Amino acid sequence: MPGKITVYISNLASNVETRKQQMRIQDVLSGCKIDYDVVDVSASRDNLARMREIVGDPKALAPQIANDDEYCGNYDDFEEAVENKSLNEFLKSENTA
Repeated sequence: MPGKITVYISNLASNVETRKQQMRIQDVLSGCKIDYDVVDVSASRDNLARMREIVGDPKALAPQIANDDEYCGNYDDFEEAVENKSLNEFLKSENTA
């Protein structure tokens, strides 16, 4: 059974590029009718710590994507998967476009 996709974002991101990346990920997932949760790492230290634990990098910044507790990748990895039409494999999921 496939897990739940989680997109880790920061609503306090002042960097315009980061905001664009976060929106792009959400737009693509929504457009493909992929069910996902959004977790704002700026809302709680626990959220940030959880994301960094999953990513395996104590300095990781949003956006990051995971399937349950399995790390999928960052924005660049996501874009590459979209470009290569390998979103299924990237998300480690069976029910994606």
